[in-house]
Amino acid sequence: MRTPSSSRRRASRSLAGSRPDAGGGLGRRRFLSSLPVLGAGAALLGGCATQEGAVTGVDRVLSISLGQAESHPSYGSLVSFGERIAEATDGRYGARVYANNSLGDQQETVQLVSDGAIDMAVISGTQIENSSPRFLPMNVPGVFDDIDHQNRVMLDEAIVGELFASLEPQMRLTVLGGYTQGSRHLYTAQGPIESVEDLAGLKIRVQESEIFLRLIDAIGGVPTPMAYSEVYTGLQAGVLDGAENNEVSYVTQRHYEVAGHFTLTNHLIGFDFLLANTDLLEEMDERDAEALRAAWAETQSEFVEIWKQETEKMTAQMLDRGVTITDPDPEVFAPLIEEVGLSILEHPDDLALYEAIRAAAEGGDA
Repeated sequence: MRTPSSSRRRASRSLAGSRPDAGGGLGRRRFLSSLPVLGAGAALLGGCATQEGAVTGVDRVLSISLGQAESHPSYGSLVSFGERIAEATDGRYGARVYANNSLGDQQETVQLVSDGAIDMAVISGTQIENSSPRFLPMNVPGVFDDIDHQNRVMLDEAIVGELFASLEPQMRLTVLGGYTQGSRHLYTAQGPIESVEDLAGLKIRVQESEIFLRLIDAIGGVPTPMAYSEVYTGLQAGVLDGAENNEVSYVTQRHYEVAGHFTLTNHLIGFDFLLANTDLLEEMDERDAEALRAAWAETQSEFVEIWKQETEKMTAQMLDRGVTITDPDPEVFAPLIEEVGLSILEHPDDLALYEAIRAAAEGGDA
């Protein structure tokens, strides 16, 4: 058993090529379509202190969909975000957080935010990548040094402003920013995992993303796309042999109960984007829209420090619960992980965004 360590991996920047093409039930949609209407009436939601995750006593309560549990730090952070909105807009807006995918899985909630049935949603970077390949460079291994570098980029309008607005014309989605996922690692029901051979034939859950499919295949596993909400039961039933995520999600989703071997591959510093319905932002008074964006920027930066603390806390809990943490030789997986990044970045625009992100690294040599 070893203690966690970090390693920096950098992808090459000498590629060129062509960009690949971009890639709910009715009952649920009808139900969700009522949320903005309810939120618009202070008499309906305002002052109702029994609503969990809601800022009450405001003119309009905005709905925010979250896939994580209430125990996850992003839930409390979003509740604080709602409070900041209420204060900054003098009570004209607040927010209610719906956790545990209660409004639908991520693919469904992207469409619901686009339709205006949900006001905002926290969506994984790979899910955004499925909506637009322009976001691909944000998801490749080695693009960020650490979560501080990642946060600087997300707040830099010169780097991400055009990208974050790119979904507005056709999908009516605005990216406000998001939450770091920290470094992502592998965890399995059997182990320890110290080599490619140890992963041979193991079915590893991945998000529906080309980079994750290639990544798991490259390091020896069998990539198995599956909804996040189904991972626990998949591991429990033996449909999956493992998955990949960060320490916080691993503990808060209790995946340690069914996959007790955690391998520090550090294969990606992930990001969950916060999407907002573009029409909502355009209909708001300009001062309120700016106040909402400022409230989010403050919330996002605060979350970086929360995440650092939570990662240390969850690592300690993993050890207390008997999880075996393996820290393999970086040379085992790092070259394969970097090769995957090289194979993905092919379009000149992708390379330009990658270069801009690398240049924002403190002391970066891009």
